[in-house]
Amino acid sequence: MDKKIENKNTSNGNLKIFFIKLVSISIAIILIINFLFNMILSERLDKIDKILSVIDRNERVEIGNKIRNEIENTLNKENLIYEQDKILLFKLYLKIKEEFKNLDKSKL
Repeated sequence: MDKKIENKNTSNGNLKIFFIKLVSISIAIILIINFLFNMILSERLDKIDKILSVIDRNERVEIGNKIRNEIENTLNKENLIYEQDKILLFKLYLKIKEEFKNLDKSKL
């Protein structure tokens, strides 16, 4: 009879330990998933929120002001375009101009 009582106590003790381990592992997994979600996706979600915030009038006004400031800063510079870019744009202009000369004007 003592063995039966002892077996019940040991099995109850084993079940207690099992459930404690199960709960602690479950909590650890939930914490890890939460941490990974915040580290990986929250940054992307913040960017999406910024894009969606353009709907708000105040955000649009703020973005418009930033664009105006950047345009003013650019206009205050001596050269807007780098020399290399100027050369490329001029070559592109000449090429387009040449193609317009060869345009079949009867199709207009």
